[in-house]
Amino acid sequence: MAVVGVALADCGRVDDSTPYALHAQAARRALADSGLPREAVDGFASAGLGTLAPVEVAEYLGLRPSWTDSTSVGGATWEVMAAHAADAIAAGHANAVLLVYGSTARADIRAGRRTANLSFGARGPLQFEVPHGHTLVAKYAMAARRHMHEYGTTLEQLAEVAVQARANAARNPEAMYRAPITVDDVLGGPMIADPFTKLHCCIRSDGGCAVLLAAREYVADCAKPPVWVLGTGESLSHTTMSQWEDFTVSPAAVSGRLAFERAGVRPADIDIAEIYDAFTYMTLVTLEDLGFCAKGEGGAFIGKGRLRHDGGLPTNTDGGGLSACHPGMRGLFLLVEAVRQLRGEAGPHQVPGSPRLAVASATGGWFCSAATVVLGRG
Repeated sequence: MAVVGVALADCGRVDDSTPYALHAQAARRALADSGLPREAVDGFASAGLGTLAPVEVAEYLGLRPSWTDSTSVGGATWEVMAAHAADAIAAGHANAVLLVYGSTARADIRAGRRTANLSFGARGPLQFEVPHGHTLVAKYAMAARRHMHEYGTTLEQLAEVAVQARANAARNPEAMYRAPITVDDVLGGPMIADPFTKLHCCIRSDGGCAVLLAAREYVADCAKPPVWVLGTGESLSHTTMSQWEDFTVSPAAVSGRLAFERAGVRPADIDIAEIYDAFTYMTLVTLEDLGFCAKGEGGAFIGKGRLRHDGGLPTNTDGGGLSACHPGMRGLFLLVEAVRQLRGEAGPHQVPGSPRLAVASATGGWFCSAATVVLGRG
């Protein structure tokens, strides 16, 4: 099975739209990109919007799918859905599956329609951490501090992740923030949760995107070259921090191994990495856990511009969640960018050298879940 259509909805500052409208915009654009008619879509995946997600969104889009998925595991949701869609297509349970996402998180917070505190009103296991100030950013900050303690990772190395993401965003006209930044800029910013200053943290934006996967028989009728799903993996870890055995190992250590094994490739074969980066530490530890470098060597690995679009391992080539866009759950954007790069359609931020293999690996919650997808062209 292959990805045959991808698209972004309007992203960045979108004050005059709704999440439903962004879903529809992204879906229309992805279908147009594929060249397939809407009637070909018999599978639909969406999460987090509507009373009966994804039924409500499918109705809004005028779809009546016979296969559906509403998995919700945080930011890794979309890579999990892509894996499930690929399995469904391989089993003959669906022919063309549309994955779509849209959010006006930035606009809603500015207008007072929602809160940024994910712990507010927590029940179940989370209620025992909330009194101790365990906000989402604090949990990531704790994990980063542990990695620094165990392996000597430095603040400068973590800051370099943000600097290189911004360098990639500077080449992307669709990125929300493009002005260059330095390590000193990152280190000198306002403290959010030690050791994270503001630029260690993802931006807040609006936006949406969509990905269409289809069976091999549909490829000949599509408008663009296919990008094949070669291997996938998914893994769940924890919700309460006390149940996380090792703050320096993310569930991507499992999902990545599975995806590479199933694809029959090695990390050394990968040309491009699209990695969920709500915080700088996410990028560093995920690179380690996917096997691009040994555990504890992430700080040294990312040096000398390795993550830039023309570096040794171009990573988050659109600028990532740190600079391009982050509307709440960014996982689907990783797949869109990977496909665009493999097609050679990324414009000014296109990676040189005709990349053939890409990995998209997303994290959900506070390293609660991970899912990895290996993609290839040709």
